Amino acid sequence: MYPNDRTANWHSGQGLWDDVPAEDWNSWIWQLKNRLTRVEELERHMTLTPEERAGCRFANKRLALAITPYFFNLVDREDADCPIRRQVIPRGAEMERAPEELLDPVGEEETMPVRGVVHRYPDRVLFLVTDRCAAYCRYCTRSRLVSNAQDYNFHPEYESGLKYIAEHPEIRDVLLSGGDPLLLSDRKLAHILERLRAIPHVEFIRIGSRIPVFLPQRITPKLQEIFREFGPVWMSIHVNHPKECTQDLYAACERLSFAGVPLGNQSVLLRGINDDVETMRSLVHRLLMMRVRPYYLYQCDLITGSAHLRTDVKAGIEMIRGLRGHTTGYAIPQLVIDAPGGGGKIPINPDYVREITDTEVVMRNFEGREFRYPLVHARPAHAEHESPVLEEVFM
Repeated sequence: MYPNDRTANWHSGQGLWDDVPAEDWNSWIWQLKNRLTRVEELERHMTLTPEERAGCRFANKRLALAITPYFFNLVDREDADCPIRRQVIPRGAEMERAPEELLDPVGEEETMPVRGVVHRYPDRVLFLVTDRCAAYCRYCTRSRLVSNAQDYNFHPEYESGLKYIAEHPEIRDVLLSGGDPLLLSDRKLAHILERLRAIPHVEFIRIGSRIPVFLPQRITPKLQEIFREFGPVWMSIHVNHPKECTQDLYAACERLSFAGVPLGNQSVLLRGINDDVETMRSLVHRLLMMRVRPYYLYQCDLITGSAHLRTDVKAGIEMIRGLRGHTTGYAIPQLVIDAPGGGGKIPINPDYVREITDTEVVMRNFEGREFRYPLVHARPAHAEHESPVLEEVFM
């Protein structure tokens, strides 16, 4: 599908909004104000399928509909199976709840000592700072909270969160998430970063954001200044398909990199969207070209109404097997399952180790060939003087 990423078309433009002044189009505030949020707005530009129309009618009860004009331009309006379209336009299948699905699929509520702070791992916390996103992914892990369609009524409590972090010296790593932290104003984001930097035991600050993908216009000179002042701030962006890798995203990632922000990517494995090796290989190659290191590949969480998007776990394992040895190691993400009920991220890998005996490790490489690695055992005490030549050399 994407045989040559070096020469592939990365074009992005105003598309349906060609008549909008460039100054407006390149304003992230304009993009937010002009999001498509109602079925009538979608139908001005495309013909929805009955399944999509049903999903849009239900969206206000599960997860709001919102798509930025920039990202909507990436939708193939003639193809109901377009990988961009399936990520952001609701479908009726969202109304179906499978027995294994959960409102809080990764158990965040059980590990939230204060509202908005998830403390699951010993040395790090997740700090939820907003419930809003520029656009809403239909497989969102926090669909219970994000957009408030389910009346969760989340209101960030910055002071209590910052106080908790300051009072727990074991916390060295803080991940800002939500919603999307980059939707906060420059002033508010700078305030949070400044407060975190003032806590002596906080060594590592991260942001999880899909804003560069949905709203690359947000990466402004002022935002770059904030990251330079309070950095290093690491960022995980969220790209699932090569079509999302546009010139605008490339430029946004370049601006972030030049502001000293190390970039990684987290993808979710989605049925019919990126669950074939060719598409995933194209994606990870494009990411590296944008200075973004593929980091995690998530098995889709057990979110209510997500069965139509989830893949078999074995598909993810075969995905990694199809990448390992066939592209650079930097391009291979770690496949993980965020364990239901709050177990945290668990790595899932192909079975390369066949057997470990008392004397050797029996392994299989990416080609399926078998190799053996002998185990080192302690040498007997009398062996110290068995090599007079070596003894002479090192005397």
